[in-house]
Amino acid sequence: MITEVTKSQELFKRRKNAVANGVGVFNTATARDAKGAIITNEDGEELIDFAGGIGVVNAGHCPEPVVAAIREQAGKYLHTSFNVVTYEPYIELCEQLCEILPHGESTKAMLVSTGAEAVENAIKIARMATKRQAVLCFTDAYHGRTMMAMTLTSKINYKIDCGPFAPEVYRLPFPNFYRYGNGLSLDDYIDQELRRLDDSGHNLIAPGSLAAIILEPIQGEGGFYAVPQRYLEGLRAYCDQHGIMLILDEVQSGFARTGNWASWQEYGVQPDLSTYAKSMGSGLPIAAVVGRAEVMDAAGPGTIGGTYIGSPICCAASLATIKYMKEIDLNTRAKEIGRMFMERFEKLQKQVSAIGDVRGFGAMNAIEFVKNGDPTQPDGDLCDEIVKGCAERGLVLISAGTNKNIIRVLSPLVIKDEQFTKGLDIMEEVILKVTNS
Repeated sequence: MITEVTKSQELFKRRKNAVANGVGVFNTATARDAKGAIITNEDGEELIDFAGGIGVVNAGHCPEPVVAAIREQAGKYLHTSFNVVTYEPYIELCEQLCEILPHGESTKAMLVSTGAEAVENAIKIARMATKRQAVLCFTDAYHGRTMMAMTLTSKINYKIDCGPFAPEVYRLPFPNFYRYGNGLSLDDYIDQELRRLDDSGHNLIAPGSLAAIILEPIQGEGGFYAVPQRYLEGLRAYCDQHGIMLILDEVQSGFARTGNWASWQEYGVQPDLSTYAKSMGSGLPIAAVVGRAEVMDAAGPGTIGGTYIGSPICCAASLATIKYMKEIDLNTRAKEIGRMFMERFEKLQKQVSAIGDVRGFGAMNAIEFVKNGDPTQPDGDLCDEIVKGCAERGLVLISAGTNKNIIRVLSPLVIKDEQFTKGLDIMEEVILKVTNS
């Protein structure tokens, strides 16, 4: 019997022949077109999108106001380089960012193309502002794959054979209470980790040498672990005490995903600098560093940015995205989606022993799979089986975590209730099937 090759399979065959193997394959779905929270694959099948382009389409695939803004700008000019010829969309977007993400009494912003670029520039700004070199980061962090960003990134798989890495980077354990609480109360655990932070000034790196501490308030690739409130407050106090710049990386958690423009606004802990990308442009490559004006202005002329800083088309897309998010109140919608997810899977957790943890911050939700109920025994194989099982049922999912044992949900926030419920149904049915629960 001859099995007909599908268009999706043919596309992957072409990919294998033409695309470098190092480019990741997180899911075997294909796309012919996409709208809202639905992707139509090359074979005409509709897929529910719970990956959102890795958190890039919070406002949905092809939101009409954003597409219209892109078309309009494309008819005017495509590129001048903001360094050479100043244009209004760049300035207007920076004004909007300073308004929705205020850092103290006076805020400034700069634009680049990717989250990794934003991180690289934030580190440079912090170093110039403090005249120091060292940077402190955390385990399970993901900050990108350019040289400084990759050094800051914790996951080894992204770094094999890529060294030598950037110097003067130091690392502490992320305060992961679920995995490392070891029977302590949350308060006692936070006290322990804050002591570890203080001790690091004696046995790791002198605080007077630190330019910056960089942290994802809710880790993305690391597994959607949220920093405890009091630890972030302690980190802010430590930075204030020693003149260190606190950089909060909101690339995956920003732009309505957690129920606000940035998760630090939910915490009420203000950074000196913060980084954004992903859903900022509804799929177009744009990113930003936002910070206190006096810190941002410490960078010397020409030391930050690049040729493609703030493409006018990407600026237009981002401005339209922000306006659209405000009009339909995506921040409130994120919290509604998060509640729906948590209610469903907290119940399932009681039934399925392989579910070690269910967590969420707004609509940044995750399920962690472990063996024997032990947080230190991740079950990546089971997680992979669930992702593949959901794919067969028309649900696009991706995993997360250093051990790839965590399913993360980053559906577009414009997803309809019936679509979201159907996706949750598929997840639950597949989990019950593969765990024999």
